[in-house]
Formats: sequence, C-alpha cells, structure tokens
Amino acid sequence: MSKKALAFSLAFALTGFAAAQAATPPAAKPTVVLVHGAFADSSSWDGVVADLRRDGYPVVSAANPLRGAANDAAAVRTVINSIPGPVVLVGHSYGGTVISAAADGAANVKALVYVAAFAPEVGESTFDLTGKFPGSTLPAALDKPVDLPGGVHDLYIQQDKFPAQFAADVPLAKAQLMAIAQRPLTDAAGGEKAVSAAWKTIPSWWVWGGGDRNIPPAAMAWMADRAHAKQVVTVPGASHVVMISHPHAVSALIETAAKAQ
Repeated sequence: MSKKALAFSLAFALTGFAAAQAATPPAAKPTVVLVHGAFADSSSWDGVVADLRRDGYPVVSAANPLRGAANDAAAVRTVINSIPGPVVLVGHSYGGTVISAAADGAANVKALVYVAAFAPEVGESTFDLTGKFPGSTLPAALDKPVDLPGGVHDLYIQQDKFPAQFAADVPLAKAQLMAIAQRPLTDAAGGEKAVSAAWKTIPSWWVWGGGDRNIPPAAMAWMADRAHAKQVVTVPGASHVVMISHPHAVSALIETAAKAQ
C-alpha cells in the first residue's frame, strides 16, 4: 500500500472512530439524594446543591420527617424507589441514621456519604452514639422538651445557644435565622434502636468538621473506621453544619463517591 493510501485509510479509520465515540452518549450521572438531620431542613444543602447541579448531577433534597428512625427511613426509601437509576445517598447528622436504614436492600444505592453524621450498628441508637465519646455539648443546649401525644417529646436547641452549638462558623445573622427555623427531632427518634446498617454492604465516604460540638469528632472517626470508609475528610475548625460553611468540600467528596466504581 502506498504512503498516500495508508494515510487515507488511517484518516478514514480515525474519522469513523471519532464518529462512533460521538454517537455513544456518556453514562448518566447518579442522582444525589440529600437527607438533612435534626434541627435543620432541606435548605441546609443549598450550597452543595448549587455545586452538584453546576457539575451536571441530578439532585433531590429529601424531607426528613424527624419522627422516628424507621418511619423516617421509610419516607426516604420512597424517594429512592422513585429514582430509576443509581443513587448516591447522603445524610447529615441524624440523617446518617436514616440513610443507614433507608439504603438497606436498595439495589440502586451505590454509595453512602456521611456528613457530620451518625451510622449506628444494629441495636444502637443515635443517642447511644452521641454519648459514646466525651465532647458533645448538645444535651446542655437543648430547650425544655415539648410534650406530644403518647408521651413523646419534641426536642429543640435553645435559640440563644443555637449559633455557638450548631453553626459556630456560619455568619451570626444566618445562624440566628436557622435557630428560629429549626425543625425538632422527637426523643423517640433519637432513642430508637437501629434494625439495619447499610454501611456494612454499601461503600461509604465521610466528612466532618474539627469543631463539631454536636457529635464529637472522635465518635465520627470511630464510626468511619468501623464502616471501613473509602475516604475521610476532616475540615479543620468547621462546625456541625460543615455542608453550610464549607459546601465545596462536601460536594467534592460526594462527587468522588459518585464517580467510584
């Protein structure tokens, strides 16, 4: 074959390869489902959502009822079941307890991301893990419980203590608004024992702040080690709401989990 013919054949082959590549659509990105924790709401993910949407990820900020661990997991599971493709499930604080149950047996959940969160073992509760290591100042910051029917109580953080306790690295004016808008957790939800632990079978990624006053960093490090976390990110000095004060660090870890095979 002449040099001219060889060059023509090579150019034709490369053109055909490029056309085939262009005709093959990129794999769809997994949907990221974000689950907020106690004393917060779905807006706590706004900064993370902005990053994920910019990078082309479908996102759902699920409403967490905060009424009971099994009840809340069932509510989140309905969201997971409505999504046809793969899911990266992300939980903050008590939301970690919820995703640990909601993901159990969910074939489309490919990764769990714990953001300053709990990951109870079967038979453990959120409150058990709160007190497992010294350092949490949350109990002293709670307001007088609000009575509910059936002997259950709603728990709130005292509004004047909320900024320092929950969101110390968030601008004060914003933290004060968060204190007013906080959604309560029932004491029954915090004390309910886990009946499943999806982190045993689904890979997990973890991020938390070094200045967390709700969950001692030592407790989160212990839980992440127990779950054989794929990656751990600690944001020095960050508060319990690391996803608000450092959304880029959180979204970057979520995307890492989403890209993992």
